[in-house]
Amino acid sequence: MSSRRRRPAEQLHDLPSESDPKLGDNPEQSHDQLCRDPPPHSTDTLSASHLPTCPALCTTQCMPEHACPNHRARDDSWEEIQRKRTIRAENEVEANKLVNNYRFGFRKWKSHVTARPFEVRSQVVKELHSELNVIKPHPGRLITCGNVVYVLLFGWWVSLAYLFIGLLMFLTIAGVAHGKLCWKLSCYFLWPFGKSIHQVGNPSRRCCEQAPDCDCDTDGTEDISPVLLPSPTEVPIPELPGRPLRSAYWRRFSTYVWLLLGYPPLVVIHSLACFLSWILVFTIPVFKMNARTLGVILLLAPEDVSVSTCSERKHPVYETRALLCCYHAANWYYYKYTVDGINVFAVNLLPLVIVAIVIGYIDRENQFASSNVKFAIAICSIIPLSHYIGMGIASISAQSNFAVGAVVNATFGSITELTFYITALLRGHREANPCLQEVVKAALTGTLLGCILFIPGICMIIGGLRHSEQRFNSRSTGVSSALLFISVGGVFAPTLFSKAYGNLVCDACTNSPGANGTNSSQFVCRNCHYDLSNGTLFHNHVEPLVYTVCALLPAAYIIGLIFTLKTHSHIYDIHVGEGQATGQPGAVVHWSRWRSLLILIMATLLTSACADLATEHIQPILNQPNVSQYFIGVTVLAMVPEIPEIVNGIQFALQNNISLSLEVGSCIAVQVCMLQIPILVLFNACYDVGFVLLFSDIHLWASIFSVILVNYIFMDGKSDYFQGTALVVVYLILLALYFFAPSPPGC
Repeated sequence: MSSRRRRPAEQLHDLPSESDPKLGDNPEQSHDQLCRDPPPHSTDTLSASHLPTCPALCTTQCMPEHACPNHRARDDSWEEIQRKRTIRAENEVEANKLVNNYRFGFRKWKSHVTARPFEVRSQVVKELHSELNVIKPHPGRLITCGNVVYVLLFGWWVSLAYLFIGLLMFLTIAGVAHGKLCWKLSCYFLWPFGKSIHQVGNPSRRCCEQAPDCDCDTDGTEDISPVLLPSPTEVPIPELPGRPLRSAYWRRFSTYVWLLLGYPPLVVIHSLACFLSWILVFTIPVFKMNARTLGVILLLAPEDVSVSTCSERKHPVYETRALLCCYHAANWYYYKYTVDGINVFAVNLLPLVIVAIVIGYIDRENQFASSNVKFAIAICSIIPLSHYIGMGIASISAQSNFAVGAVVNATFGSITELTFYITALLRGHREANPCLQEVVKAALTGTLLGCILFIPGICMIIGGLRHSEQRFNSRSTGVSSALLFISVGGVFAPTLFSKAYGNLVCDACTNSPGANGTNSSQFVCRNCHYDLSNGTLFHNHVEPLVYTVCALLPAAYIIGLIFTLKTHSHIYDIHVGEGQATGQPGAVVHWSRWRSLLILIMATLLTSACADLATEHIQPILNQPNVSQYFIGVTVLAMVPEIPEIVNGIQFALQNNISLSLEVGSCIAVQVCMLQIPILVLFNACYDVGFVLLFSDIHLWASIFSVILVNYIFMDGKSDYFQGTALVVVYLILLALYFFAPSPPGC
C-alpha cells in the first residue's frame, strides 16, 4: 500500500457505514456483502485488525449466529467501524465546521462556510449558478410545465409592454430602429425558449449582408462563428476584437429619445418581473433573463442586437457574442441556490425585517396594518435573522479553536429565543400583564417538546423514506440523553417541590345543591392553584431551590463540554483525513471572523426590535376566545425561530447522517434547560420582572413523558420512518392537548 500524501480529491470517504453505497441500505445484507468482499483498509484510518473477518465456516456466506461463534464479535467490530468516520472537506475551515457539528454544545450547520470552487461543484449546481449567455445543446422538449407557467405569469404582459413601447418609438420617427428592436423582443419574451439574442460586432463586416460579393476579408471568421451553434461544453464566449465603438451610438439623437421615452417604462416592467421571479425562487432563470436584458441588451445599439433560434446561424461571417439564451423558465433545484453562502429563501425573507420595523414603529395607531398583521410579520422576520445568526456562529467556530467556538455557541446560540423571552417579560412587567409570563413558559416548554419530539421525528420520517433504516452512534446520543434527563429534572424540580409542600387555593367557590333533590351539597371551585405568595414557603424554600438548580445546570453543561470535547472525545470518533489537516491554500470564507461578529451583533439588535414588536402586538392574538394561550406559546412562539434548525436536520437526514439530525434537537433542548432558563432566572434576580420557575401541570407531565419516550426510541441506535411517525404523532397529540386546554388563570 502506498503512504503518499493524498490530494483533496483523493481524501478518504467515510469508512463502511450505513451510508456506504457498497453496503446497501439493509444492514444484514450489507454485513453479508462485507463478509464476502471485505473492504480494503487504509493506513491512514484503521489497521487490518480493525476490519471484520469471517471465520473459516463462513467464507462464502455469513451463517446464522448459532453456526458462527464469532458472529457477536464480528457485530461489535462492525459497530466500531461504523462509529469511526473520516471527515471529507475541501479545506481546513470546512473540516473544522464538520468536526464542530459532532461536538456537544455546538449548533449543527449544514451549509458551507467557504466558497467552493466552481469546477468541483455538481452539474446541477453549475447549472443553477450559470449565466444565460452560453449556448448549449438541448435535446429535450421546450414545451414544459414551467415554460407554460412562464407565459401565464410573465410572458404575455412583458411582450405586450414591448409591443406598445415599440409603437411609441415608431411615432417618434427618430426611434424607428428601437421600435423594430422592441417588436423583435416582444416576440422573444412571449416565448424565449430555444431562441438566442446575440450582439453582432465589427460594423465593417455588415456590408456582406447587403453586398455578398464585397471584398471584405473573412479569413478566420469560420473559427469564430460557431459560437452560435450548440456547444458541447459550457464555456462563456469571450469578447472579441473589432466590436463597434459605443461613442458613435451615444452621440445619436435617437439614443436619447429612447432613453427618455422607451427605456424608463421598460425599467419598471423588467424590475417588476425580476422581483416576482426572484421571490418565487424556482423562476430565478426568468430573473436572470430580465436583469440581463435591462442591464445589457437595451443599452446596445439596435442594429447590433440580433434575435434568432439558438441553432440558427444568420451571419456566418460576423464576429458575434451570445447575450441571452434560455431553455427553461423554472428549475426545482433552485431551493439550493445561495447568495454569499446564505440560502435564497433566507435572503428573500430578510426584507421582512425592514417592513416589520417600519410599519411597527411608524404606524403606531394601526392605520395601515392591524396588530395581527404586524405580529405575523414580526414573527416571520425572526426566521431569516435566526439563519444569519446560525451562519455567523458556524463561521466564527470554524475559524477558531474549540474553546472560542464553545463560548460563541453558548453566547449567541440562544440569543434569538432569549431576546424574545426577556422582551416579553419586560413588557408584561411594565403593563402588569401576568399572561406574558405564562406565554414565555409555554414557549420554553414548546421549544423543549419540539426539539425532543418533532425535529427528530420529522428527520426520521424523511430519512427513513429515503434510506429505509438508518443507524447512529447510540453512545454519543446517550450522552445528550443523559444531559437531557438531568436538565429536565432540574428545571421541573421546583415545580414538583411546590406541589408537594404548597397549599392548594381555589377562587370563586360556590355551594351547589346535590343532584336528584338530595340534601347533600357540593362545592364547585374555579382557578385552583398552589399558593406560594403567602407565607414563608416560597421565600425560604422554593426560591433558594430555584437558585440552586440554576447554578447547577450551567455547571453540568460545562462538565458535559469537558467530557465530550476533552476527556472522552473518542466517543464521537471523528477524524480528519491526512490531506485535510494542513488546509488548502486559497480557501475563501464567505464571512471572515470580524464580519461574522458584526453580522451577529446586527442580527441580535434587529431580533430584539422584531421581538419587541411581536410582544407589543401579541395581545389581540392571545385574546382569541377559541385558541388557548398555551397553544400559541408552544407552537408559533416556540417553533418559528427554530425553522432553520429543522431545515438543517432534514438535510442531514437526507444525506443519511441521522446522528446529526438527532443532535440538532438534543442540542437545542439542552441549551433551553441548562442555559436559557438559568439566564432568565438570573435576569429576574437582577431586575425583578415577576418570572418564577414554576410550571403548570400540563407543561410538567408533557415534558417528562416526552423525555422518557425519546430515550426509549434512541436505545437501539437505529431509526426508521415508523419510529419517526410515533414521535410526530405524540407531538401532535400534545399539541391537541394544548389546543383544547383552557388559558392560564387570570388570562
